[in-house]
Amino acid sequence: MKIMPCPLNGPRNISEFTYGGEVLDLPAPDCDNATWIDYVYLENNTAGVVREWWYHTATAYWFIAERDTRTDEIFKTYPANEVFKDRVEFTAPQTTSEPKE
Repeated sequence: MKIMPCPLNGPRNISEFTYGGEVLDLPAPDCDNATWIDYVYLENNTAGVVREWWYHTATAYWFIAERDTRTDEIFKTYPANEVFKDRVEFTAPQTTSEPKE
């Protein structure tokens, strides 16, 4: 049985978790659509140690794990706020539309 050390819940069976993708730098909110598409849909698929998002399904808890993708060894898990200190506020783009006649 494979165990994942959850920072909130302690060691748990890996079946309780969902992989959420690589931890990537967030693009600027005003970047072009191609940059957002790359951020959302493309992965580096690095062979070696990477930082990844993981989700503990039972408690709805997101955290970060450092894992070797070649061996599947988990080196470290920690709360996301150790990496992401500031909250990012997103606002809907302001549009001006005139009534259609």
